[in-house]
Amino acid sequence: PRLADDPGAPFPPTTTALDNPNGLLAGGGDLSPQRILNAYRQGIFPWFSDDSPILWWSPAPRCVISPHKVHLSRRTRRRFNSGQYRLTLNTAFTEVIHACAAPRAGEEGTWLTGAMQEAYINLHHLGHAHSLEVWLGKELAGGIYGLAIGAVFFGESMFSRHTDGSKIALVALCKLLCRSGIPLLDCQVGNPHLFSMGAEEVSRQVFENHLAVLVDQPDRFTYTQEPPFEQRW
Repeated sequence: PRLADDPGAPFPPTTTALDNPNGLLAGGGDLSPQRILNAYRQGIFPWFSDDSPILWWSPAPRCVISPHKVHLSRRTRRRFNSGQYRLTLNTAFTEVIHACAAPRAGEEGTWLTGAMQEAYINLHHLGHAHSLEVWLGKELAGGIYGLAIGAVFFGESMFSRHTDGSKIALVALCKLLCRSGIPLLDCQVGNPHLFSMGAEEVSRQVFENHLAVLVDQPDRFTYTQEPPFEQRW
């Protein structure tokens, strides 16, 4: 179905999402903050290419991480504990999202269209979207960004320019979520990289049951400046 022009219009029930392609729920609408936040609160997110209309998804199963369960390989743990990387929060959101949008090796194009980047940058300025940066000297070595709503962090994308840059970003974010009392990190769709770090898949119903409890809680990710990072694992 095509969404109504009203940003506050409801989404179709997620039970109507297609099995193939997995999770396709609706098309159209816009990328206004109201519509995007309404979508995430229901476990729905936008994902489309430059040559397609805006598409909205609710895949099943859902990939999630319990932040206290995240783990690292010995090699990555040593790199995380080495002290060579500096971690910051919300100091380079635009640079992080542009890096996430860059085509991966062996791939052409990006799902992070210019319109999507603009929408999330707008959400960052409104205090809803956050980035965690990993620096090696003055160079941005890795990072991750996403949305925080209530007691859930919705991870959107991460990148690496140096070995384990994205893994270090993910682990640092999970440590921060534990400190914030946020028990759920949404990863949308799983991959071997995430599963190797403790991600698991749950049914759509289980995921939405968690959301129903967590998104209406007071915002727990309330950092307005760089928090003290304990860079030991």
